[in-house]
Amino acid sequence: MGRIAVAMIVSLWVIPISILVNHIVPEPYMDEIFHVPQAQQYCRGNFRSWDPMITTPPGLYYLSLVHVACLFPGMSFLKAASSFSEGCSTAILRSSNGVLAVICSLLVYEIIRHLRPNFDERKATLFSVVLAMYPLHWFFTFLYYTDVASLAAVLAMYLVCLKKKYWLSALLGALAVVIRQTNIVWILFVCCSEVINITLVGQRDKIDVDDADFLVVESSRPTPKNSVSNLRKRKVNSSADTNIHSMLASSVTSRHYRSGIMYEIKAIVQKLWHMKLEFLVSFSPFIMVFAAFVAFIRWNGSIVLGAKEAHTVSPHFAQIMYFGMFSVFAMAPTYCSFSHTAELFRSIWKNKTLGFFQISLALVTGFVSIHFFSIAHPYLLADNRHYPFYLWRKIIKAHWWMKYLLVPLYVYSWLSIITRLGKFQRKIWVLAFFLATAAVLVPAPLIEFRYYTIPFFFLILHIHIEDYQSWLIMGLLYTTVNAFTMAMFLYRPFHWSHEPGTQRFIW
Repeated sequence: MGRIAVAMIVSLWVIPISILVNHIVPEPYMDEIFHVPQAQQYCRGNFRSWDPMITTPPGLYYLSLVHVACLFPGMSFLKAASSFSEGCSTAILRSSNGVLAVICSLLVYEIIRHLRPNFDERKATLFSVVLAMYPLHWFFTFLYYTDVASLAAVLAMYLVCLKKKYWLSALLGALAVVIRQTNIVWILFVCCSEVINITLVGQRDKIDVDDADFLVVESSRPTPKNSVSNLRKRKVNSSADTNIHSMLASSVTSRHYRSGIMYEIKAIVQKLWHMKLEFLVSFSPFIMVFAAFVAFIRWNGSIVLGAKEAHTVSPHFAQIMYFGMFSVFAMAPTYCSFSHTAELFRSIWKNKTLGFFQISLALVTGFVSIHFFSIAHPYLLADNRHYPFYLWRKIIKAHWWMKYLLVPLYVYSWLSIITRLGKFQRKIWVLAFFLATAAVLVPAPLIEFRYYTIPFFFLILHIHIEDYQSWLIMGLLYTTVNAFTMAMFLYRPFHWSHEPGTQRFIW
């Protein structure tokens, strides 16, 4: 078990399913009609050519050039391609994502072993294999989209940053941005996560053990027996014990209060100010990447490269609601259980006033987001090839009140996520994750579940799911969904009356 096992297991389905997809769907489909010809232009050495309908930078095409260059000697020997440009067929370009999918599974394995050094190797292997089957990541492994390459670059950046190799991490972050520009948010998140790890190291959320022991010892010294004065002293000491224990309890409560998010922010700011020069030097590579990105935005006039009219930044706050529910469904064995629900309500019941205020605020925010900031993009309404089209029409828009009825489920999903993350991560880390996820999803007017992949991986990597049963059930769930979506894609084609060609269902 280990890295080799992970790579072999993932390859066992990547290779045969890739062959099957290329046999049944040999021609570019959906967004591939833009990506494949563009990559082929690069294979011909025409780097000045650019399709104005492509919204993302050319990072995927550069990776594909490296991939084809590695394969070309073998293809030339087998006479499968007489020139480099002939080697850039749709099947070969798609295979680059197959290789990257295996790399992603290895990166997940390394990250989980780094985050939890005592984690059992078999569990880490199972963890990595199951995540490789995550439906959105799995499906686009077999098509020429940017999703798998984007995830691989972000995971590599995060792993290297965890190992304190900041220059290499920034370089991988720059690659991630060149693949998909919204990855700049994940560079900032990784930097924030590392700052939190560095500045809050050694902080404690409970009273110092030595201080507590000293007070207890001082309060419980033995006294001589058979003496009225000693009896009085005992009464005094007993009273002192009570007072000391009250002091300890109040100290713990005070320290627990201080360990809240404001205390963490204050500790981070103080440490950053005290070591500002060291932090500036250490994180200067990331600062340079961010400065280059800002310069690009000013030069380009927008975050997207092409089709700017259809991808304008919009306040789509409902996206964050959809992500919460989608993620909880993707981790259903962990979240959709009576014990988890009971535990969530017990944690709220401990402080009824605060809990009621938080739930009320979340519900009001949810209703406002759904009512005023729920966007129906023209692509969503017109394209019946995507599953979100049917979810929108059959569920969300089934009736005017349906979208409001779902708000409590959205709130429950996020409360579950935050509560679970709060068990294992600092409050400031949870806040940073929420803000990063919102920064990526809220500006996107189109409901695309593909956009949820990277935040979902960060979420599940930092939630401790220990038991084999949950992972096995998740693996079974993912396998079922993958089998259904791939069967629909390959064996249930249909035709439009207003446009020629074969259409297929896709995420």
